[in-house]
Amino acid sequence: MADQAKSVAQRVQETAPSTDQAVRFLFAGTAGVALLVLSGLTLTGTVVALAAATPLLVIFSPVLVPAAIAAFLIAAGLLSAGGFGVAALSAIAWIYNYVTGKHPPGADKVDYARSRIMDTARDVKERAREYGHYVQHKAQEVTQG
Repeated sequence: MADQAKSVAQRVQETAPSTDQAVRFLFAGTAGVALLVLSGLTLTGTVVALAAATPLLVIFSPVLVPAAIAAFLIAAGLLSAGGFGVAALSAIAWIYNYVTGKHPPGADKVDYARSRIMDTARDVKERAREYGHYVQHKAQEVTQG
């Protein structure tokens, strides 16, 4: 029995955390509790401030709501105008690089699309010419016959 108790005591001593680990655990626990308390104080302060400001918000809401809508629309307009400006400048820079012979990303797709359009235009022109000859031939047959 004493031997068994000794082996249990040895196992507890072997698996016990070191002093460094215990200090780290205590520091982390203390910091966690302190942050939790600060979080609770912040939440309480927010609720109290909202309760105090609610009457003012209700009184001034006929002015604040349209002002907020106007501010939102102005901000959205400025942001979209800026975005469109950046997109336009990017497109101009890409076109400049393409025209000057540099190979911007996507230039090979533009070249392929241009060659396909040119091939299609050539085919349409040839078919129109053939159809024109066909119509001219039929017109001659009708006038002769």
